[in-house]
Amino acid sequence: MNLQPLTRPRRLSPGDRVAVVAPSGPVPKDRLDAGCEILRGWGLEVVLAPHVTGRDEQFDYLAGDDQSRAADLQEAWCDPSVSAVLCARGGYGAQRMLDLVDWSAMAQAEPKVFAGYSDITALHEAFANCLGVATLHAPMVAVDAFIEDAGTAEHLRRTLFEPESVTTISSPGARTIAGAHSAGSGGKVTGVTVGGCVSLLAAELATPTGRPHVTGGILVLEEIGEDAYRFDRYLTHMLRTGWLDGVAGVVLGTWTDSDPLDHVVVDRFAAFDVPIVSGMEFGHGPSTLTIPLGVTATIDVEAATLTLDEPALI
Repeated sequence: MNLQPLTRPRRLSPGDRVAVVAPSGPVPKDRLDAGCEILRGWGLEVVLAPHVTGRDEQFDYLAGDDQSRAADLQEAWCDPSVSAVLCARGGYGAQRMLDLVDWSAMAQAEPKVFAGYSDITALHEAFANCLGVATLHAPMVAVDAFIEDAGTAEHLRRTLFEPESVTTISSPGARTIAGAHSAGSGGKVTGVTVGGCVSLLAAELATPTGRPHVTGGILVLEEIGEDAYRFDRYLTHMLRTGWLDGVAGVVLGTWTDSDPLDHVVVDRFAAFDVPIVSGMEFGHGPSTLTIPLGVTATIDVEAATLTLDEPALI
């Protein structure tokens, strides 16, 4: 069965309350303060989760212990006064606390915006599978791209407040690098967006929160700091499990601090003969686009664009 579009949360309005959480790594306070000021400049009321600036005593790469990070996420999501839950940064740690979250309780809460990328990919998968809610692969509050690149912040702002203004997503260097002839009528292919950081997608396979397949999906992929052989291993593992069977198309983001990786994707996806668009600026770059996950979108192979069939938020 093909992937189905997920429930879209409502858009934000000035005066809305947003919670900032740290599900993964520790957050530099100066970066957090700078990012929160941008949000306040948009007219949002910002509340910080109790452990957003925490650090685990034993594992200093975690923003507090697993139970605390899980509780922060759950409490923010279940708080009816909160309209969006925004991640402060990635790093590592989201997977460690996934099984400590009460997903049944989370499912009772009204759907709301959830945004982040990198390690947050594990949470995008969990929100899709356990809650059925569309999410945003988006810049995080305390990362340099959000704080220092005006275009990055503006694309997220428009997605949050004016989602109908950013339904077509592209980048100056975007191009179709494979499968152009395989697209359907008019050189287009449609599917439900899914994906994120490749290493996290591979790590989620066969877990309780990882999705079983991406059949009918538009797979959006990005990565940081990878050698080509390790990246090859992730994709080969996905291939051998059958997880990629039936994928409709692929959109590639940034490969920051990595070997060239486009040719690995072309090779590993050759058997599927689907359109692959490269050069879309999302992920771990100095600037990053906001990509909605769990919504129906169309790849135009000639224009090298990804167009949402409906705005990311209602």
